Amino acid sequence: MTQELLIQLKDVAPDQWIDFPDYGFRQYFFWKNPQTGASMAALDFQEGGGVPVKHSHASNQFMYCIEGEYEYTDSKLVLLPGSFYMNPKDHPHGPTLARKRSLLIETYDGPHYYEKPTFHTDQTIGGFLAKK
Repeated sequence: MTQELLIQLKDVAPDQWIDFPDYGFRQYFFWKNPQTGASMAALDFQEGGGVPVKHSHASNQFMYCIEGEYEYTDSKLVLLPGSFYMNPKDHPHGPTLARKRSLLIETYDGPHYYEKPTFHTDQTIGGFLAKK
């Protein structure tokens, strides 16, 4: 018996995604570590979707663009297919805008936030806040 995990994103049922309709994206977690808050997820942004506010994270954030065109509007950084992005812990960034539909892989090496941001709910952020 193996402990390995294989997920085909095309086979993930729609109800397994976390939907953020007000912000034009959805998220699917491939993996979560409940002890550390680390995670890896797919982010699927509709054209015009994005994170509306500048914010920072309680750990390092890593993103890889599979398809689309995803902009950090403040810094003018644009992720294109094959782009790798790293944002260090506590560094403010955003807002963001999906210029085209964008599929991204996002990884955190610890908890996502110190406090719940406005674009999250208790259900969507549960387990990913830094412990006080």
